[in-house]
Amino acid sequence: MGVRPRASRPGSRRTGGDGAQGSTPREPQGSTRKSSPGPRGAGSRGQRAPASRRPRARRLGRGRPLLLGLAGALAAAAAALAALVFGFGRMTAPADGRVVEINWPEGLDADEAAALLAAEGLVESERAMALYLGATGGTEAFVPGPHLLFAGATPRELRQLLTRAEGRPTAKVTIPEGWNRFDIAARLEKLHVAGKKTFLAATADGALLEALGIERGGAVGAESAEGYLFPATYEFALDSDARDVAKRLVGEADRRWSALAAQGKDGLAALQATLGWGRREVLTLASIVEKEAVVEEERPLIASVFLNRLLDPAFRSRRLQSDATALYGCVASPDEAPSCVGWDGKPTPEVVRDPRNRYSTYAHPGLPPGPIANPGAPSIAAVLAPAATKYLYFVAAGGGRHTFSESLDAHNDAVRKRRDATAPP
Repeated sequence: MGVRPRASRPGSRRTGGDGAQGSTPREPQGSTRKSSPGPRGAGSRGQRAPASRRPRARRLGRGRPLLLGLAGALAAAAAALAALVFGFGRMTAPADGRVVEINWPEGLDADEAAALLAAEGLVESERAMALYLGATGGTEAFVPGPHLLFAGATPRELRQLLTRAEGRPTAKVTIPEGWNRFDIAARLEKLHVAGKKTFLAATADGALLEALGIERGGAVGAESAEGYLFPATYEFALDSDARDVAKRLVGEADRRWSALAAQGKDGLAALQATLGWGRREVLTLASIVEKEAVVEEERPLIASVFLNRLLDPAFRSRRLQSDATALYGCVASPDEAPSCVGWDGKPTPEVVRDPRNRYSTYAHPGLPPGPIANPGAPSIAAVLAPAATKYLYFVAAGGGRHTFSESLDAHNDAVRKRRDATAPP
């Protein structure tokens, strides 16, 4: 049975009649056009058409909170995962003071890299480290080759080291005057700058020495960069390339040498004319002066003693007789000299006079094969401008000072006085 349509007010949203939504627009007043009455119930059918869309809209409206809730849950899960991953990145493995020199292989994926780090005891969870590496960019940026890693580093720090990332932590390295490259290597490793073995290998690499312009003259040529690693304070990034560290030290030595050679050009010219010396020989003697001198003002005096021994015709042996040279032989080449077996670091007669020790200036005349330490500017300047003396001997007198003598008799007398002064009562 049909339902009689109710009249609608103009402008009402109710469907059907004049002004109904979706019907023919209402004609302005005065219009002569007449609307044709539709069949009975036509207004009702017009009413159902938009109504049929309303349930769908209501269904979509009910689904929207579900979608928003799902998106929120996913966002929360992603945030939780990120917090877990990056929180792990700040965690540390047990710090037991260990350092690990490792030759990092090329092409390891995140799982393989994590397994290697776990095997070295640098991370506690291999799986978590693999997830962390995967979530932070993988391992493509890892630099293959020697690295110095250390226990207690966070996963984030390990990533910085293995990628040699800019902005990674740095360390100040102070190299005292008179340290040899073995001393320097130990300090670099202790401060996590470069591995000891890697640095020693780099500073004895013939190709690198040639590239750095280190003179290869002398009886055996330049065995290492010893003498060219200038003592000063530097700042290096942790896990630096040992070759770059060596280049920087040698670069500083080159800069300082240029200034010193210009300042002492007359002395350098005299050494070239009388002994045929160049930079390498000057550094070699300067390294001996560095090891023997304690008081600043005695450096030119000590330099004069050694130069007099080489230049004075009356001193025929030409032996410099410096304990420090023989001791360096046991450090640099311990397997060459039988006397270095079981050596405790002290200058014994067996060590200083062993002919198998190439660096011993008791057993061999003239300069040793190369520098025995890395001299500072004052010792280099002392060789270029030695004191004008006839001294051929010196012996410790206490307080870092020495007694200097021109004759062997005077020297032996000074030695006896020193022994009497230090003998127990």
